[in-house]
Amino acid sequence: MRDLYQRLSLPPDATDTQIRQALEACSNRALQKDASAVLTVAEHRQEYDALHATLADIGRLRARLGLCHGAHWQGSIAHDFARSPGEAVDQHQALRRRVRQAAVRYSRWQRLGGPWLAAVALIAAACVGFAGGLALCLRLGAI
Repeated sequence: MRDLYQRLSLPPDATDTQIRQALEACSNRALQKDASAVLTVAEHRQEYDALHATLADIGRLRARLGLCHGAHWQGSIAHDFARSPGEAVDQHQALRRRVRQAAVRYSRWQRLGGPWLAAVALIAAACVGFAGGLALCLRLGAI
């Protein structure tokens, strides 16, 4: 599906006047015909806008995941809702960096004896809880 707004250099909230002017200035007959059929009829435009928002969200999600179309798709209709490959590569590198940081933290936890440290923390919490309960009982005079 083509991004008619992008192809006509219009914002998604363009007025009817802006759309008519963009259609008149458009030199591509097929694009002009499609955009006229979709954007000038109110019901068609509402349906298109809902689908446009969904596809734009999917394009942003794909870019955040580091997914992009190959070089042979650049400039085609399939690329209308995707971000540029450079942005997607940056997203992929950021994701790799976060995974690497998580792995380093996990390795540190394992080196410090994570299970032993967790057991000591649990025992300390139980002791503090017992002491707090004993103090409360003494204060209330139950013992």
